[in-house]
Amino acid sequence: MADSFPVRGPAAPVASTGDHWVDHEQLCQQIEELRRREDATILAHYYQDGEIQELADFTGDSLQLARAATRVDTSTIVFCGVHFMAETAKILNPEKRVLLPDLRAGCSLADSCPADKLAQFQQQLREQGRRFQTVTYINSSAAVKALSDWVVTSGNAEQIIRRVPEEYEILFVPDRHLGSYLEEVTGRRMILWPGSCMVHEVFSVQDLLRLKRRYPQALTIAHPECPANIREHSDYVGGTQGMLRFVGQLQEPHDLLVATEANMLWQLQRKYPQHRYHPVPGITCACNKCPHMALNTLEKLRDCLLRGEPEIHWQESFDRAGEVLRRSLLE
Repeated sequence: MADSFPVRGPAAPVASTGDHWVDHEQLCQQIEELRRREDATILAHYYQDGEIQELADFTGDSLQLARAATRVDTSTIVFCGVHFMAETAKILNPEKRVLLPDLRAGCSLADSCPADKLAQFQQQLREQGRRFQTVTYINSSAAVKALSDWVVTSGNAEQIIRRVPEEYEILFVPDRHLGSYLEEVTGRRMILWPGSCMVHEVFSVQDLLRLKRRYPQALTIAHPECPANIREHSDYVGGTQGMLRFVGQLQEPHDLLVATEANMLWQLQRKYPQHRYHPVPGITCACNKCPHMALNTLEKLRDCLLRGEPEIHWQESFDRAGEVLRRSLLE
């Protein structure tokens, strides 16, 4: 071993190499050694930096990673994503230790729908005599999932919506853009919570149209969290796994305009390098990266393995949330 590591604990230094700079190769080697020592599996979302995805045991979208978490045979899961994803992994694996490199890695969608506000609105609907089922996007807290009838990802949302009996209205939370997309493809009218993703909300339709003029033969692929004015100019709308399937079916090299979090381009380029990928700019920047996802770094991945924290601990809402998650994602 190139380095020896101290016993795990809150007071441990970040590495035995001291405070001097550790290069990328050394850092990756340290992570590999700590992964073996801590009996850990690393899961990484497609929106993580490519250098983290490259080290992960599993990469995927929220649905894939939730299912992968149930198949992990190590005692520890390190979830390189945001807080609700690590919560989901813990809920589905209560006996395992689940670590998140940076506990501050939140989600604007989850923040837009506090559980107490949702419970209050649900009660108002009941007092009006309305019969409804609550369908919740996985980008939400465990407390919100516990108030729900179904939990969906962009990969299975259409399928779940079609399972809701017609005699019920659908309260869809928290993403109004994904909800409006599902209204379009299923024909079901919904009560939409007014939340949105801070990344997908700000794609610039003017810049998208400018790119389409620059690359007139290009295909545009967009995430359903995008507003309708982006979706209506797209050749394909779907979640990240759906994007990969769509691109994988293209026989000839193409220019592709990609309207989702910019790190998705790393995964597209890795799997299908014959194509040329162009990120659709945001209103205020040349590309859209999630600042919450960006909080996770290789250094923090190493340090959470070294220290055994931050850890996701069991909460009271996890039992009920687990029932909904298993019915929605695993059955």
